Amino acid sequence: MRIESFFPYRLAVVAEAFSRQLVAVYGRQHGLTREEWRLLFLLEDAGSLDSLRLSQRTSLDKVQVSRAASRLEGKGLITRTILGSDRRLRNYAITEAGRDLFRCAFGAVEARANEILQAMPACDRAALERGIAALDQAIAASTTPRPAAGEDASFLRPA
Repeated sequence: MRIESFFPYRLAVVAEAFSRQLVAVYGRQHGLTREEWRLLFLLEDAGSLDSLRLSQRTSLDKVQVSRAASRLEGKGLITRTILGSDRRLRNYAITEAGRDLFRCAFGAVEARANEILQAMPACDRAALERGIAALDQAIAASTTPRPAAGEDASFLRPA
């Protein structure tokens, strides 16, 4: 088998190529890194999130979140506050300047994404949407704990 025909590789390459097209917009035009963009996107939607929920909602690890947050805070786009006695746990909130920058960048990013997607026939776009949803569901189903053969599965059902 050739790597170019291996589905996980093809998916990763296409996703990365699509992402690079968007990075060109928010990076070049608005001075944001991919990690900063993801944090701003999540915070614009949620308003504020603690570090645990932020890490759970993005593919970034805790170090990436922390570094991107430091840069965003330095730019005045978010605030970070320590939560309780555990100095590692923080709350992140978007500032008005962060909202303004995000909204300005989002319009250009959305336009570029739509431009790429519009190059596909409508039936292919719809199939892609269905395929992504189906893949997401299959991944979720395959990561659900399953009992071993002969094991009682009642503990997996809600009480």
